[in-house]
Amino acid sequence: MGRLFLIDLEGDLYSCKHCKTAFALVDDIISKSFQCRHGKAYLFDKVVNVSVGEKENRKMLTGMHTVVDIFCVTCGSIVGWKYEIANEKSQKYKEGKFILERYKVLGPDGSEYMPPLDDAEDA
Repeated sequence: MGRLFLIDLEGDLYSCKHCKTAFALVDDIISKSFQCRHGKAYLFDKVVNVSVGEKENRKMLTGMHTVVDIFCVTCGSIVGWKYEIANEKSQKYKEGKFILERYKVLGPDGSEYMPPLDDAEDA
């Protein structure tokens, strides 16, 4: 395995919850109104220091999309996905964009987002 080169980011950023590797700047957020299975997710224009998995088709709330999971290059944690192809015309703006799942990253204020508990977990 070769030497790992990370891209440094300066400013308010989102980073890996596990190893603190920088992923994206606050200025690169397109939307904070996305949802994933575990709560909030943010759509980003640019994300760094991630590797990508295999392409797969996924049925999501907004239709069928071809996506690749994205992983932290330092610790290997899955942190979200990248939209490769959106089948619906109204969803084409997502192509080439990244989702970071909020509960898997640290925000610029240093706080950790916790996903809502399922009803079964509340009992």
